[in-house]
Amino acid sequence: MASKIPVRVALLGGSNRSRKVYGPLLRGLALVGEVELVAVWSRHESSAQELGRSLGAPWYTDLQKLVQETAPQVGIVSVAYSANGQAGLMAIEHGLNVLVETPIAPSLKEADASIAAASQRNLKIEVAEQFHRRPLEQIKLKLLASGLFGQVYSSFNDFAGHGYHGVSVMRSYLGFDAVPVRVSGVVREYQLADHGSRITNNIEPRTETQEHAMIEFGDGRLGFYHWTSVGYDSALRWWRSSRFLAEKGMGITVGVGLEVKEELSLLDASRKAPRFITLERHWDRVDGGALQALVAYTGDPDQPVVRWDNPFYEVLKDYGMQWNDDEIGIAGCIMSLVTAVRDGVEPSYGAAQGRLDQEIVLALRESSRLGGQPVALPLAVE
Repeated sequence: MASKIPVRVALLGGSNRSRKVYGPLLRGLALVGEVELVAVWSRHESSAQELGRSLGAPWYTDLQKLVQETAPQVGIVSVAYSANGQAGLMAIEHGLNVLVETPIAPSLKEADASIAAASQRNLKIEVAEQFHRRPLEQIKLKLLASGLFGQVYSSFNDFAGHGYHGVSVMRSYLGFDAVPVRVSGVVREYQLADHGSRITNNIEPRTETQEHAMIEFGDGRLGFYHWTSVGYDSALRWWRSSRFLAEKGMGITVGVGLEVKEELSLLDASRKAPRFITLERHWDRVDGGALQALVAYTGDPDQPVVRWDNPFYEVLKDYGMQWNDDEIGIAGCIMSLVTAVRDGVEPSYGAAQGRLDQEIVLALRESSRLGGQPVALPLAVE
C-alpha cells in the first residue's frame, strides 16, 4: 500500500459499528496515509457527539455544514438497515462518494435512486459486502481465477451468511459477470425447542425462518442458497458451508461456527482419485503476529503454488494491530472506494453488484409468495 495523498473521509451514522468497526479501521489506514477522518455525523446530537469524541473528530448533525466546513471526498454510511437507501442518497446529493452498508437499499427503487444520483454527479458508490473479501474466500477466488478448476458449474451457500451476504458468496464462485435469469424460492417458518440465543442470552422457544432458493443463470449454470434466521446465534444451527462443483474439481467449506476447514480437490496423476490442496496461513512468526498471506499448495506441476497476499500486512505488522478476517474484508471495502476516488477507476464490487444481490433476495421471497413459482429477472421496480 503505497503512501499517497490521503482521501478525506466522513463517517456518517452514530451506530456501534461506526465506533467499534469503522473507527479503528480508518485509524489504521490513516497511519499509512491512505485516509484522513475529517468529521462524523449523526441525526442525533448525543450520538454524534459521542462518536466524535471517541474518534477524535469534529461532529455534526447538519450534513451540509459538515461538507462545507471539512470538505470530505468520501462518506461511509453506517446506519440502520431501513435507512441505508435514504442516508446513502442524502450523502450523494451532498456531493460525496459513498461506501454504503449492506444492503445498498431495502428496495430496488431506492437503490436505483442512489445509482442515478451518483451517475449524474460523476460520483462512486461501493457497497460494504465484505464476505467474499475475507482471506479464505480470496484464496479460493484466486484458485478459481488460475484456471486449475476449469469452469464452475454450480455454486452453493449453506448458512454461510444471510441474504445478500450469502447470495454474494454463492455468486462469487461463478463469477460476478454471470447473469442470473430466474429464481425459485421457498420461505418457511418453524417452531424450535427452547434454547439459548447468544445475542439476547435468553433461553426460550423461538421461531425460525428458513430461506431456500435455486438461481438459474443465463449460461445454464446454477446457484443454490440456504439460510436460517437463527444461524448467527443458535446452537441448533451450527452448520457453515459454501461449495462449488467445477469442471476439474470441487471445493467445500466444512464448518461448525467459525471453526471451518476448506476441502479443495483436483484429480491426482492417475485421474482416478482426488488430490487435495493444502492451504496454509503465513504469519509474521510461526506462533502468530500479523497475517501475511494465504498459500495454496496445489500439487499441480505447472502451478504448484497459488498465493493471496494480505494487502494490509504492512499496516498490521508495523503498527502491531491484529485485524481478524472480517476486519480485513471490511478494510478491503474501504480501500476499494478510496482507490476508485483517487485513481478515477470503478470500485471492485460496486453498486450494480450490491443491487443484484438484493434483487435475488427479493426475487426468492416473491417466488415463495407465489407458491414456489419461478420469478424471472430482472424484477419490475415498484
